Amino acid sequence: MRRRLLLASGLSPALGLSLGGCADTPLQGSSSQDPPRLRSAPELAALAPAAPREFRAVWVATVANIDWPSRKGLSTAQQQAEALALLDLAAQLKLNAVILQVRPAADALYDSRLEPWSQYLSGRQGQAPEPFYDPLAFWISEAHQRGLELHAWLNPFRARQSQAASAPAAGHLSRNQPQWVRSYGDQLWIDPGEPAAAEHTLAVVEDLLRRYDIDGLHLDDYFYPYPVNDSSGRELDFPDEPSWNRYREDGGVLGRNDWRRQNVDQLVQRLQQTVRVLRPEVRFGISPFGIGKPALRPEGIAGFSQYDKLYADVERWLSEGWVDYLVPQLYWPIAQKAQAFGPLLDYWHGQNPLGRHVWPGLFSSKVTEKADSWPVDELVQQIALLRERRPGSGHAHFSMVALAQNRRGLADALRRHSYPQAALVPATPWLKTAAAAPPTLALDRGLDGMLRLRLSPQTGAGLQRYALWLHREGDWEFLASAFTSGDRALELELPAAGLSGLVLSALDRCGNESARQGYSF
Repeated sequence: MRRRLLLASGLSPALGLSLGGCADTPLQGSSSQDPPRLRSAPELAALAPAAPREFRAVWVATVANIDWPSRKGLSTAQQQAEALALLDLAAQLKLNAVILQVRPAADALYDSRLEPWSQYLSGRQGQAPEPFYDPLAFWISEAHQRGLELHAWLNPFRARQSQAASAPAAGHLSRNQPQWVRSYGDQLWIDPGEPAAAEHTLAVVEDLLRRYDIDGLHLDDYFYPYPVNDSSGRELDFPDEPSWNRYREDGGVLGRNDWRRQNVDQLVQRLQQTVRVLRPEVRFGISPFGIGKPALRPEGIAGFSQYDKLYADVERWLSEGWVDYLVPQLYWPIAQKAQAFGPLLDYWHGQNPLGRHVWPGLFSSKVTEKADSWPVDELVQQIALLRERRPGSGHAHFSMVALAQNRRGLADALRRHSYPQAALVPATPWLKTAAAAPPTLALDRGLDGMLRLRLSPQTGAGLQRYALWLHREGDWEFLASAFTSGDRALELELPAAGLSGLVLSALDRCGNESARQGYSF
């Protein structure tokens, strides 16, 4: 049984795709009376342009039901229907990655043996979906069928968010490991200075990497918590005296701020090492607050110091190569001089000696129906500025709700002005993965004037996708397929009129392209 799919990346409504089972399943609706002739054409392979590249992502926040599910207590069918609608929208907008929050507060939006089910599903922490399904597995499968990457987003230290209503489940670490947890403001936080808590977070990540076919592992900007003031306006220090005193008693010599930064540095480095050992093809990324160290900032830039307050030495993580991509949250307008978008973009690229990906986060949710809303054109112009200064890089939208609600026509404007054609995620050549192999190609002509292409992966091929260029009346059109593997064939339907040739290549899990194959009719 084949399943009709929406494509993420550039198949127009006139073009269709399906995932088949066995590679020798007959094509449906075809005619053997006028079979097209397919000839090798190496000269076409050399003429096809480079594949367009740009990271186009959207965050899907589950904490406080910001993006998904829309509210607690939805049925499994309702949750899945909402997820499919969001994925369909991402595909229609020609985005290519979804960053799904799966661990908002030491809990899980997947079937975890280490942490309880998130309350943002049922309304009660620890309660599994009913009827049972695994939300993360569902999102991964459906995203891949639409040609979208799925990056799993974790918060490493938050244990309870301020809007949480459910009592903690028996398996939540605030109950079974209370010595790791600190109350700060109206939230609970895992103390980064507790070594056993760090081991637990690493175990959570290892479990995710072993059991789920994610494309990326993603952390947000919450390391040590943002400062909280008391009733008199005085900033409260994070209450980590037990772990700090134990560090000093064990002979530690760092000052308290440097010790805190060391705690975060060590976790970031070990997370990157865990990813490299278990899943070398998975990209590790972090989306920090968008302003860098005070001592290094461009002239005229001012604002909050995550280095001094969140104890996040982001510049070090980038220079050491501990991340594959950085998504600094540049949540200010282009014209706001103290946090100017362009200079901050240049700043983060200037802190990048190893050439890792830098894909800024855009504050798309600042487009609202309120009087202080950003104009939609602010986002369109930020994307244009990015492309002018850093062509082929990318960006991420926070968050999906603004696109799903099409606030002030935001989604329409992005579709019309920012994403007229598909783009592939930029390659990550410093990661090692199995090379992609071009598929075998079969072609037939339907009775309806459509060409039907079957792309059959080589036996044993892992998850990969294909890039396809159509040569029609002297012009090139680029398409990108859904993800597939060695046990599934892809079928494409293309209008035959004017089509004179095509070029095909395969892409590995890190976006590296295989040799191209050209064909003429």
